[in-house]
Amino acid sequence: MAREELFFQPAEKLPEEKTLPLPEPIRNRPLAARMRPRNLDEYAGQTHILGPGQLLRRAIEADRIQSLIFYGPPGTGKTSLAQIIARQTKSKFERLSGVESNVADMRRVLSAAANRLENTGASTILFIDEIHRFNKSQQDVLLPDVESGVIKLIGATTHNPFFFVNSPLVSRSQIFELLPLTEEDLFTLLQRALADAERGLGYLKISADENALRHLAKIADGDARKALNSLEIAALTTAPEADGVVRITLAVAEQSIQKKAVVYDGDGDAHHDTISAFIKSMRGSDPDAALYWLAKMIHAGEDPRFIARRIVICAAEDVGLADPMALVLANACLAASEFVGWPEARIPLAEATIYIATANKSNSAYKAIDAALDDVRSGRTIPVPEHLRSAAYKGAKRLGHGKGYEYAHDSKDHFVVQDYLSVDKTFYKPTEQGVEKKIKERLDNWRKQLSQKLKATDAHR
Repeated sequence: MAREELFFQPAEKLPEEKTLPLPEPIRNRPLAARMRPRNLDEYAGQTHILGPGQLLRRAIEADRIQSLIFYGPPGTGKTSLAQIIARQTKSKFERLSGVESNVADMRRVLSAAANRLENTGASTILFIDEIHRFNKSQQDVLLPDVESGVIKLIGATTHNPFFFVNSPLVSRSQIFELLPLTEEDLFTLLQRALADAERGLGYLKISADENALRHLAKIADGDARKALNSLEIAALTTAPEADGVVRITLAVAEQSIQKKAVVYDGDGDAHHDTISAFIKSMRGSDPDAALYWLAKMIHAGEDPRFIARRIVICAAEDVGLADPMALVLANACLAASEFVGWPEARIPLAEATIYIATANKSNSAYKAIDAALDDVRSGRTIPVPEHLRSAAYKGAKRLGHGKGYEYAHDSKDHFVVQDYLSVDKTFYKPTEQGVEKKIKERLDNWRKQLSQKLKATDAHR
């Protein structure tokens, strides 16, 4: 979706004589509540489900909504999307909360919906915020009316509905995952709030530095509510200067969102340079440097899964068979980081970082597979030797498949001297680092025996 389709252009500021303070009841509402999008054109992000031609957008615009469940992190627009549907639908819109409502509230709404459908033919959309807060019995109350079409359910949850919402409700609903807003999405929303004199902060004289707004957008971590409310704190707690203008600087932004800014862009040079320094510090066996770069990424709000994935790669590429437990620990770190999230994810990330930085190193597996791939790409394709071909089907023996194959487990030490490639090629060259030293000793012995057998066979010919 083009950006101009995602965001409406901020209205020009009203002339000075028409720029009036917001009415008291409106001004007392949080900025994030005042700036909720009123239609799909004002809605930020989620183009994967609301872009042109996408199923959900088509359903909303055609007023063909079925039961839906929206799930995703806070501040990603679940409630706002439900309210947009409420404005654009011809159905009666009812709202309940998984925190505040009970079974009696549900039965009252469901009874009214049934009467409405029978008497007027009008359908009802029931929006339940934080639906995961209802227990199984409470959720079961909804099932008959969802099944019969008395209501169309829209549930919103920060928890995975496949785990926290009853399976019958899930099976009767379309599930849409809302993703954290991008920094650019949030930056645009902040600009819009500053320019909007009707609902935002446009009735004030505010000058906001771009780096201050981008800091709020970055540290908000995809949460529009957090970004907008931090902007409001900055605007309303900063004294105007002599010219009457409130200036929001980076320092003000840092105080408003209570997190120090670091030079770290999510997809620019600082991002790539920092992860590069992190990996090279682990490869270079410097745990202190690796921990520093890890801490920088954590402070800047980097995705813990991204960091953990790089640790897994480093464990396989740079530690490898010198210490096979490194990859096991790295994968455990990835699972733990994804499971617990920030801030606790810093602990398994630190543990894996230190382990890999201090482990014996070998990149032999990395070099071996690349050498084999190069050979496959550029060399002549080697046919599978007859004795290694599958003999598991009728007629295979008549073709000579499997003839002469020796089963390794029938031999001493579970090893038999046997040719498995038909040509002499060496891709894996083990080092003498850590555990790999023992691997090298075994492999050297096996290769020596095979070489001797092949020489004897050639001499016999």
